[in-house]
Amino acid sequence: MRCPYCGAKETRVFDSRPADDGEGIRRRRECETCRRRFTTFERVERLALSVVKRNGSRERFEQAKILRGLHLACEGRPVDDAALQQIADDIERAALEAGTGTIRSREIGDVVIERLRQLDDVAYVRFASVYRRLPDVDRLVEEIQALKARKQMEAELASQVLLIPLAPQRPERN
Repeated sequence: MRCPYCGAKETRVFDSRPADDGEGIRRRRECETCRRRFTTFERVERLALSVVKRNGSRERFEQAKILRGLHLACEGRPVDDAALQQIADDIERAALEAGTGTIRSREIGDVVIERLRQLDDVAYVRFASVYRRLPDVDRLVEEIQALKARKQMEAELASQVLLIPLAPQRPERN
């Protein structure tokens, strides 16, 4: 690492610690020539993500756009900002883990709509009305009725006693 003060190439690291919640490393260095100290940061170079829009065009992935849509859907609702940030982080992480460098806008919308359905009914309906391009009030009412039916079915399933295990259970080894 070249010294930012004198340009010498000989520097030594005398302190390293995690930075940005473990996403990077902060290093304190000292120049062997001028003895001045400076700080450097190392971060993993992330794959540049792009979003494939409905019309086939591509644009750079911006987590801020997802957060803007989430905040609009949740405006005035008792929803924690941290929960919205977690949704946006999860979407970005999944896209990065896929390793393709692209994600379809439809995939983003599908994840957002499902997570909002679990988080807040009103935010879900707000987002769904735009995302699904509901043409009129009748279609919006149908969406709300479908949501209510799904919630009722989930509640009934949650209250039922499980008679047969869903996954085979292995005996414990001693």
